[in-house]
Amino acid sequence: VQLQACGGGLVQAGGSLGLSCAASGGTFSSYGMNWFRQAPGKEREFVAGISRGGGNTYYVDSVKGRFTISRDNAKNTVYLQMNSLKPEDTAVYYCAGIFTYTDYVLTNYASMNYWGKGTQVTVSS
Repeated sequence: VQLQACGGGLVQAGGSLGLSCAASGGTFSSYGMNWFRQAPGKEREFVAGISRGGGNTYYVDSVKGRFTISRDNAKNTVYLQMNSLKPEDTAVYYCAGIFTYTDYVLTNYASMNYWGKGTQVTVSS
């Protein structure tokens, strides 16, 4: 499975950006999907996850109410809509997929099967 993330860019604080991650080469609906991010000098952290069927989502506390993860299994794509962006959201954002038979959100970094190349999000103050 190959994942290709896009949609990053430069935005002012309070603005919005939408990321997308397109999958190819596998059965997309068999994978729970997640977004992680890594800021300079920091470890990669979980941001948001969605179950394989799309019925369950989970967010890190710092983005709850501002970010929304969604997926379209017909288009093999997962999305991350980011609103009310803050400078501390600046990071490289990565999508990742984990094969699963369940409809739980699986967020363990070390368990991800596939990673996309990151896309830079920069929020200016």
